[in-house]
This record gives sequence, C-alpha cells and structure tokens, in this order.
Amino acid sequence: MTYDYELILIGQTEGENEIGDPISTDSEVIIFCGIKSVGRNEFYSAATAGLKPEIVFIIHAYEYDGQQTVIFENNRYAVIRTYAISTEEMELTCSGLVNGVM
Repeated sequence: MTYDYELILIGQTEGENEIGDPISTDSEVIIFCGIKSVGRNEFYSAATAGLKPEIVFIIHAYEYDGQQTVIFENNRYAVIRTYAISTEEMELTCSGLVNGVM
C-alpha cells in the first residue's frame, strides 16, 4: 500500500482554562494514508445498523491513538470502525460529517 494522501487525525485534549474550569480542545496530527473503497458487504451491513460508511483510510497502526474524527481534503469524517490489518497497518472506516453531525 502506498501512502500518497494526507490525513489529519483530530483528537481531544482535556485541560483547564485560566480559572480552573475543565475544557476540551482539538489536537491535530497530520499523517499520510492510503485510500480504499468501502466493500459492498460492509456497506450494506453498516446500513442495517444505521451507519453510512463512505471511505476507508489505510494508516500505520502506531500513528493512531483512538481519534474519532479525521479531515481529508477539507471534509470531516467520523471514524465508525477500526480494523487492524496487521501489526503495522490499520483500516479506518469513516462516515461523512456535515457541521459535526453524521
């Protein structure tokens, strides 16, 4: 698999503001990925569960830290499933987000 595309992983960092209130901020990690189509079986199985997978990203497993949102070509996606292909590679099956909502 070639990693020809740029993908931004969006994670949440918990912390406190200047007066001590808990806050959550986005943290971005830019990585490279490969792209794969969603298979028919996976698409229809997900549809019965009310999900709409649109794209699969192939990434290095060590770069993923449980992020649930990614940005690819200025589009936001929610990670709906992860799958370890091997000890080195992982698939992120994603669904599109519009204004932060699936």
